[in-house]
Amino acid sequence: MGNTKSSALSKELLEELKSNTKYSEAELCTWYQSFLKECPNGKISKEQFEGIYASFFPNADPTAYARHVFRSFDTNADGTLDFKEYIVALHLTSGGKTLQKLEWAFALYDVDGNGTISKNEIQEIVRSIFNMIPEEDQKNLPEDENTPEKRAEKIWNYFGKKDNDKISEGEFIQGVMDNKEILRLIQYDEPQKIKDKLKEKKN
Repeated sequence: MGNTKSSALSKELLEELKSNTKYSEAELCTWYQSFLKECPNGKISKEQFEGIYASFFPNADPTAYARHVFRSFDTNADGTLDFKEYIVALHLTSGGKTLQKLEWAFALYDVDGNGTISKNEIQEIVRSIFNMIPEEDQKNLPEDENTPEKRAEKIWNYFGKKDNDKISEGEFIQGVMDNKEILRLIQYDEPQKIKDKLKEKKN
């Protein structure tokens, strides 16, 4: 059975997660039990996280994207996600408040963590998103965004930046809030079946 400490959420953490996410106490407690079943040591490794993504994308290669998502949520940079980081990740990727989501998106694109985004970083994330789009679907993309390079160029142009410029977090958030087109270009639109799978994982 393990002692109560390891199998029950602490009151403090429960309160913090309830106030920072949309989840109820019952949901959080249920997920904590499943989390411990999958990860008895209370942490998810990068490899386990990549495995979860791989099961969502059987016809594509989500490894690079999963690695970037993992990095953006591993807030203490210890190479694992604990329950709190995992729940925040679930919350933000499935329906957090817009500002929180954009702060996370900035962290995702800020690959080296230096507080600004370069054109190369945009290309790197967009490339990892393209790896998740089956080739058949890539053929249906508009002509000016049907390769990672074109899509990254389009995003960069929306921000009105020269090639060697950088985008700060404030500029990034403002730009996306002012222009829904940027929002569409920077994110991976999860197909319905992935959303359904995520729901199954939660239950």
